[in-house]
Amino acid sequence: MPAPRRGVTRPRTATAGEVRSGGSPGGSVESAGPSASGRAPGSTGSAALVVPAATAGSAAESEEPNVPSPLPSEDATIFGLTLDGLAGRWVRTTDSAPIGAEAMRGADRRAQAMGVSSHWLMENAGCAVAAAVKALAVQTDRWAKGPILILCGPGNNGGDGFVAARYLSRQGARVVAVLVGTEVRPLGKDAARNWDRLEAEEHVERIHTPVPRDVAVLAQGVEKVGVVVDALLGTGVQGPLRDPIRSAVELIGRARRAGIPVLSVDTPTAVDLTSGDLSDPVVKAHVTVTFHRPKTGLLSRRGSAVAGRVLVAPIGIPQGADRG
Repeated sequence: MPAPRRGVTRPRTATAGEVRSGGSPGGSVESAGPSASGRAPGSTGSAALVVPAATAGSAAESEEPNVPSPLPSEDATIFGLTLDGLAGRWVRTTDSAPIGAEAMRGADRRAQAMGVSSHWLMENAGCAVAAAVKALAVQTDRWAKGPILILCGPGNNGGDGFVAARYLSRQGARVVAVLVGTEVRPLGKDAARNWDRLEAEEHVERIHTPVPRDVAVLAQGVEKVGVVVDALLGTGVQGPLRDPIRSAVELIGRARRAGIPVLSVDTPTAVDLTSGDLSDPVVKAHVTVTFHRPKTGLLSRRGSAVAGRVLVAPIGIPQGADRG
């Protein structure tokens, strides 16, 4: 693990050429060639990407259905697992009954009433996302081929992204963590705390994009990043998106068309987790990491068409919290 940088850095707006590779801060981005695995369904452009569907995991990667798996932040081997390995590790949550957005919010509230801290839930969610990002990057031969670009909204979905940035940095990845929104700081206390913690991470660069033109500058060279992470918006979004979130979603679409793997946090921005209704525009992910239990919206025809492969990670919500 690299030693943390102790000098305090301040988030700033994007400037041309700031999405850079893992070399020196002033270095150019390494260009990774297109995936040799073929064209992803629904994608366009000359560099397409296919993320294979689940296959039977090895005995070492699979978990017994009745044996609780460790929580992501307590799992010592999580960053050595493939996507199939993560699916096997999280088989109990994956096989649980699906719920919608309101039921998930209720379980979250009841878990906190039972003494589970919201910070702990976010820590596990972000760690799970980071493990899936690394597995996706390794599987598509893009690990260490360019920075991990994490686009984060101002709410808890963005907070999960900030936690993921910290874990990925400690795995040796160069990370660009972007706060997308007019807000100077993330809105919730947990998200704000994890944004602040990134100051000490040696391989993380924080950027703030409050207006569409900042997102447009950030988009320069986006085809050379390793993976794009969509941590913009979670539950409860309906109708057309507003800027700068809208511009960030369009940036993700541009990256996907260039063959860059896209991973969404909890739900692609913005798919309703209950109905599967889509926002305008919507992120189309290769992989989605959702939490606690499968979501009805991601199992719907429309939701599943944009969610890609869905992993369901445990984050520490007790079973009793599901009972309203």
